[in-house]
Amino acid sequence: MTVQITNPSLQDQTVGVIATSLPGAAAIFRKFKIDFCCHGDVTLDRAAKDLGLDADFVEQALSELKTDDLPGLTKLSSGDLTEYIQSRFHDIHRREIPELILLARKVEAVHRENPKVPAGTAVLLKELERELEGHMKKEDLILFPAMRWSDTTLDAPISQMRKDHADLGVYLQRLADLTDNFTLPEGACRSWQALYIGLSKLNEDLREEIHLENNVLFPRFETV
Repeated sequence: MTVQITNPSLQDQTVGVIATSLPGAAAIFRKFKIDFCCHGDVTLDRAAKDLGLDADFVEQALSELKTDDLPGLTKLSSGDLTEYIQSRFHDIHRREIPELILLARKVEAVHRENPKVPAGTAVLLKELERELEGHMKKEDLILFPAMRWSDTTLDAPISQMRKDHADLGVYLQRLADLTDNFTLPEGACRSWQALYIGLSKLNEDLREEIHLENNVLFPRFETV
């Protein structure tokens, strides 16, 4: 069925809440480059204005979404959701980022004379890998186990995780800036193509993970 959004206060809702409660909204937000993960606490109206967008136009795009149910992930128990995050994101980050670093080094070396080469990408990825690994260990070893065995509030550690997420968002933006939003130059070799495909996936995966944690998981353990 088509979701008819008639509530005039939709633009006063935060983009994080909308992305969580309305299936397909995350894709719409990505299309308009609205950050619903690291800055999910911003209202739709404010987010649109900050980007020079017409909030009514964005709302109309949301109203045309088709769905039959709420996203399945929001219905998972906290234990199941943390396990999903670890297998779907943490394990994959640890496997894919080292390969991206190797690819970046190869592209930067082979095409160093090309003005379009994303110089500095390998170093930036190494920094991101270090920061992300520290963040994931805190979740894997401390926060997620606490969430599985307790229903008490965890405001202090969650506050730190949210700060980590904001820092990771800065790294993602720097990667997008270095690569012209992962846009390949004409005649890019296969290694260059593979690098940008991988970086684009990393960007999508990490933003989706941050969204799930900030807007679905963390609120369950925060003081209202």
